[in-house]
Amino acid sequence: MSRLIVVSNRTPGKAPAAGGLAVALKKTLTSRQGFWFGWSGGFSEHPAKQAAFETIDGLDVAHIDLTRSDHAAYYAGFSNSILWPAFHLRLDLTDIQSHWYEGYRRVNALFADALVPHLRPDDVIWVHDYHLIPLGAELRRRNIHNRIGFYLHIPFPTPDALNAIPHHEELLSDLACYDLVGFQAQRDVAAVNEYMAHQEMYRRGGGEATDIDFSRTALEVFPIGSDPEAFARLAVNPTASKMANRVRRGLDGRALVLGVDRLDYSKGLPQRVAAFEKVLENNPALRRHVHMIQVAPPSRDTIKEYQQISDELDTAVGRVIGRFSEPDWVPLTYVKRAYSQASLAGLYRLARIGLVTPLRDGMNLVAHEYIAAQDPEDPGVLVLSRFAGAAEIFHDALQVNPFDTDETAEAIRTGLVMPLEERKERWQSLMRAARLYTVDAWADSFLQALNAVRPAPGDDDTDGGGDLVDPDEPLDEDNPPPPPRGAAALENTATTATTRFAPRFALPPWLRIILP
Repeated sequence: MSRLIVVSNRTPGKAPAAGGLAVALKKTLTSRQGFWFGWSGGFSEHPAKQAAFETIDGLDVAHIDLTRSDHAAYYAGFSNSILWPAFHLRLDLTDIQSHWYEGYRRVNALFADALVPHLRPDDVIWVHDYHLIPLGAELRRRNIHNRIGFYLHIPFPTPDALNAIPHHEELLSDLACYDLVGFQAQRDVAAVNEYMAHQEMYRRGGGEATDIDFSRTALEVFPIGSDPEAFARLAVNPTASKMANRVRRGLDGRALVLGVDRLDYSKGLPQRVAAFEKVLENNPALRRHVHMIQVAPPSRDTIKEYQQISDELDTAVGRVIGRFSEPDWVPLTYVKRAYSQASLAGLYRLARIGLVTPLRDGMNLVAHEYIAAQDPEDPGVLVLSRFAGAAEIFHDALQVNPFDTDETAEAIRTGLVMPLEERKERWQSLMRAARLYTVDAWADSFLQALNAVRPAPGDDDTDGGGDLVDPDEPLDEDNPPPPPRGAAALENTATTATTRFAPRFALPPWLRIILP
């Protein structure tokens, strides 16, 4: 069996993995052998170009250090001050500095240089997330012919937002160097197709559009999930029960409305607090009978926009507490620190309402975890943003527009008064979906699709450079030709014709009308 090489911005630390993604990838790596490669988390004025290997919790990990200036340009700069806000449609928060792109590409090139000496011809390479979009192209430039897949954990931007990103044409060309690009939701693949349709319309209108050929790259949807059975067990373990009992005593019979998020402007936290404020404002009878807890540990707090959202949330929380508190009742608790998975599982199980209302999100695993943690005999209600990828699979959540605080407030009220039988029916439907879209199924389905994209090197008669497809020869979509390898993949003359674009993904009808 081919080895699996996982590449991400950061490698796992020495503490036991707590998150579902790290656990799933570790399990997959253990069964496939291989190693996990990325940045070590360390800095050096003169970092070694070669990867250092170590074994962490039974997992082979390879990593490199970075200079502080390279990391600042690559991570805090281009990745998180340009790509992250733009992909989340917050163009007002982008901070465009031209030199950051140079650092972004330089770090991706350093990753490629350090990775190449340790690759075998039949290794399968799985690259993760927006920090490493150019890595596939960098590996192809170094004549790496292996199967390479890329998974985007965050949403793909709309055409207008994509056009606002410096060098976006190069980034799209980089994506086209992968054999498989995976997304969280159908809306993300639709966004890629919509951008290509815009390019074609611009070209037909006499404009000069950049040609990008995705005909040899499969674009597919792989919704990520959690391990619902394991999380259900976690929700009743001693640590979870201790947290739940402690909070239950403080609630004194009141219903709990719970939000758990990293402190990020994409999560819609000020809007969420404003919606809870409207619940109290519009429903005086619910005051003193409900309490909201918002857990929001800080993240990326060296970036200005994250400091601003922290200040904004502080103000919103203070306003609600000052407006509605009584000497013996406070409506809202805001906690700025992280808790263990077990403690959070206890809170999820206790909460009558799980508030998952990001302004835009790739998937949102809190929704999965909240569902899995519920008591089947007395489940809570999930209030879910329509703009989370999870909305595509959790149809029986109370779905809301998080920008509409009146709608969100009404969903909270509806959940608080919902009869037990309806809560059970909705939860059973949600739990079936959570069991279908597990993190293990996600990893397995991605790797199966990557293996099916084309034969492994040596299994066909294609040479290292690969042959270009005759543009006049009809494409057999059931048996697409092998993609070019190495430099040929970068030099191929591109086209956006429908028959050459994303052959493994059926275009929606409106795009089939626009494109030939």
